[in-house]
Amino acid sequence: MSTHQTSLILIVDDNPNNTKVLFELLKESGYRVLVAKSGESALERLKSVCPDLVLLDVMMPGIDGFETCRRLKAAPTTQEIPVIFMTALADTVDKVKGLTLGAVDYITKPFQQEEVLARVNIHLKLYHLNRDLEKRVAQRTAALSNALTQLQQSQMLLVQSEKMSALGQLVAGIAHEINNPINFVHGNVTHLDRYIQDVLSLLQVYQQHYPHPVSAVQAEAESIDLDFLLSDLPKTLSSMKLGTGRILEIVQGLRNFSRLDEAELKVVDIHAGIESTLLILQHRLKAKPEHGGIQLIKEYGVLPEIECYPGQLNQVFMNLIANAIDALEESMLSCWLPRGNSQALDRATIWIRTEMLDQHHVCIRIADNGVGIKEEFKTKLFEPFFTTKPIGKGTGLGLPISYQIVVEKHGGQLECISELGQGTEFVITMPIRVALTL
Repeated sequence: MSTHQTSLILIVDDNPNNTKVLFELLKESGYRVLVAKSGESALERLKSVCPDLVLLDVMMPGIDGFETCRRLKAAPTTQEIPVIFMTALADTVDKVKGLTLGAVDYITKPFQQEEVLARVNIHLKLYHLNRDLEKRVAQRTAALSNALTQLQQSQMLLVQSEKMSALGQLVAGIAHEINNPINFVHGNVTHLDRYIQDVLSLLQVYQQHYPHPVSAVQAEAESIDLDFLLSDLPKTLSSMKLGTGRILEIVQGLRNFSRLDEAELKVVDIHAGIESTLLILQHRLKAKPEHGGIQLIKEYGVLPEIECYPGQLNQVFMNLIANAIDALEESMLSCWLPRGNSQALDRATIWIRTEMLDQHHVCIRIADNGVGIKEEFKTKLFEPFFTTKPIGKGTGLGLPISYQIVVEKHGGQLECISELGQGTEFVITMPIRVALTL
């Protein structure tokens, strides 16, 4: 389409002869034309239409052209429309006044058709070029903004991925180094237990057949408190077996957590992932000189194994539980005590709850009774690099990455429920099979 076919011109003039001449000239030139006989009617008309150009007479009854222009330029919806004044006045002061009010040009009466068309054409071209330029600038700005957002997300993922990969390698290395010697010790404790049982059986046989040993043997038995040794030695060995068994469980937990580089979907026990994460964070739950420690309440439901990227899901658990610990430490250091909270206990507490939502989805809730989150911050929680923590304490990466892992990678949902003074709860909804939602 040409500019003529698409441009709409509004003529504002109380003189019917002027209006007729301009209407016929512009119509014959291919423009669409509207007419208003006063400033008031023009402003009313502009509430429902948006012309590309206004030809405005200066001298009119009611509000004159200058006041009409001023009001037109003051309204956000019409302030960009170019205005050309029509006047028989030759006074330079009046022309300057009109240009100051925002007009782009003047047409002098009586009209010269060639002059009218030339000025209308040039200002319409300038108007459409300006609008096209603004549109292109807006598109380019949007493209740059999108590119910046993608770059920030890429940087965010790279930083966190490198960080978690390094942590995973460290944990895996520690687990590997511990695993061999503890397996050796645990295996030998089992053998030692059997050997000791054999020795104790032999002693019992000696006591049955030689109830009254020679004085030297009797003295040595009393010296080492043989009766206590016989009763306590099995208990000591049992404790050692329990201890080495616990270390083996810890090593397995470390191995589970260190599966951060697993790129394939796997069917896993989600509780095992939570437990392995808690193992890493256990030291932060214990009492310290500055606070009394954090109570952990686990309320696990009966869940099936779910299909997921286990290392990435462990990363989500790590971020959310660590955030809860941070919030509670801040509360305890500021001597804040929860009030009016039905979940609030006498001490800082984290709840981890799991449940089946329906036959296709499970839910994991991680809640704390800390200070909560301000309303104005809640809408920004999942934005990259946004953090409420002091400089050096937070990167603003944990929650955005957690959101991306849960929502984009697994087709789940991640929601934050929080009120200031009422604690915070993060709710993870996960499909049992990723293919159900992706």
